[in-house]
Amino acid sequence: MSHDFSGIYPVVITPFDAQNRIDWDGYARLIDWYLANRASGLFAVCQSSEMQFLSLEERCSLARFTMERVNGAVPVIASGHISDSAEEQKAEMKAIAETGIDATILVTNRLARADDTDGTLLARLKDLISALPSDMPLGFYECPAPYRRLLTDDEMKWCADSGRFVVLKDVSCDLDTVKRRLELTKGTPLTINNANAAIAWPVMQAGGRGFSGVMNNFHPDLYRWLYDHGSANPALARDLDNFLVLSAMSEAFGYPKLAKRFHKRIGTFACEHSRVVSYDLPERHWAIDVVLDHIAAEAGRFRERIGKMDAAA
Repeated sequence: MSHDFSGIYPVVITPFDAQNRIDWDGYARLIDWYLANRASGLFAVCQSSEMQFLSLEERCSLARFTMERVNGAVPVIASGHISDSAEEQKAEMKAIAETGIDATILVTNRLARADDTDGTLLARLKDLISALPSDMPLGFYECPAPYRRLLTDDEMKWCADSGRFVVLKDVSCDLDTVKRRLELTKGTPLTINNANAAIAWPVMQAGGRGFSGVMNNFHPDLYRWLYDHGSANPALARDLDNFLVLSAMSEAFGYPKLAKRFHKRIGTFACEHSRVVSYDLPERHWAIDVVLDHIAAEAGRFRERIGKMDAAA
């Protein structure tokens, strides 16, 4: 089945219980929350999922569970190759592909080290995808950990022209770079999905195909409204963009545990335990709950403005 990989794609977090096990009931409620808040698709098993701290069995279970829970309502993409060796990566990616996800996402920094020579990434990429089903749609994720490896223009063009790649989670965090990439991929199946909240609205205005940033764990419905209706409502879009940019600055306060604290507050799940962030959030980030109060309240006010505008129309 052919899917549209544009729109609002939350990077799915992984709830754990106090014993460090995946909270599957909480995860089901989280997926339902994304869908209720108008996500276009889900990016399961990614850095926000704490994939570097998950076993391969856990990564595959998360991908499979996500597919079963959405039941075809939206596309699901997933990554999860975290190993250094090519052979281990092939095993990881085959296992992820076999879960039935709609696109398998390759991590750029797993294909080339920071000091590798030109041509290394493409050579390793061609070797890796030869081990995957030839009809499996593929994507790229410029994951910032352990280091950010951006695709070069030549690598981007090769992937776009190959016809195998359907989505890039762009982590360039630079509007000019995204615009150039949009031109490079024009007329190809490759969708550019920006991950940076600071340029989310300008990218959409420039023809970008969506947003896949961490703040989709707080208010994906507002990004969806901006994507669907912002151009027709420039004044409200400007105000909303200002709020979204400023609220995104909270990412520095212990994400993804911050997102888990938010979901614990709204009742999605009961525990904010994280394998990545071990410290207590309020102890290090003073008054963090007041920050979350303001984010939630302001998001609510924007929902009211949107609702009143829709009612008037």
